[in-house]
Amino acid sequence: MFLSETYRKIAADGIWNNNIVFGQNLALCPLLAVTGTATNGLGMGLATLVVIIASNGLISVTRHLIPSEIRIPIFVLLIAALVTLVDILMNAWAHELYKVLGLFIALIVTNCALLGRAEAFASKQPVKHALWDGLMMGLGFLIVLVALGAAREISASGTLFANASVLLGESFRFLEVTVIPNYKGFLLMALPPGGFIMLAFLIVGKRLIDQKIAERKVSVTVLTPVIAEEES
Repeated sequence: MFLSETYRKIAADGIWNNNIVFGQNLALCPLLAVTGTATNGLGMGLATLVVIIASNGLISVTRHLIPSEIRIPIFVLLIAALVTLVDILMNAWAHELYKVLGLFIALIVTNCALLGRAEAFASKQPVKHALWDGLMMGLGFLIVLVALGAAREISASGTLFANASVLLGESFRFLEVTVIPNYKGFLLMALPPGGFIMLAFLIVGKRLIDQKIAERKVSVTVLTPVIAEEES
């Protein structure tokens, strides 16, 4: 069954048009701090994805019960409770990844994107729309984390998803790839400045794609009346 226009718009906004990083310029601190490798980006992205889906759904379910005067503190408490639960579960079931990500798991609470979606969308929409929005926003953030981590890891060490089996579990071993054999490495990409540089390239790339899409739409808009007139 095809998605309705509403669901397609929510998906496009979350993954591309209003992406947490590219569209809203939020969550840059964990983005740059944990994306030294694609594995770290994947782990952080999955943790954030779970929290944003759960928080959107929980806030949508309880939106009629939350007094508007104190809604922001309640939203923060709900998100904090969910992050604490994810933090405990990761410590228990993915301890090696938990040690790598460290404080940044707890700092998901301060991610303005989660509070922003809670206030701007989940608190005003039915549960199914809120859950879909959380899924798409989380996926959009996950894609950027993995893309940035992959670009930095390949340029820094020539590998992709290194130590995935150690950090995420043995079932993720298939992700481990040596992209450039006998590569001596480019240390700058593994350091914080490398994160800023690679993020800049990704942002420029997205804007160039958006520009091409806009130009194509203009061309179609201009040419359509001309073609119709010639056919008539």
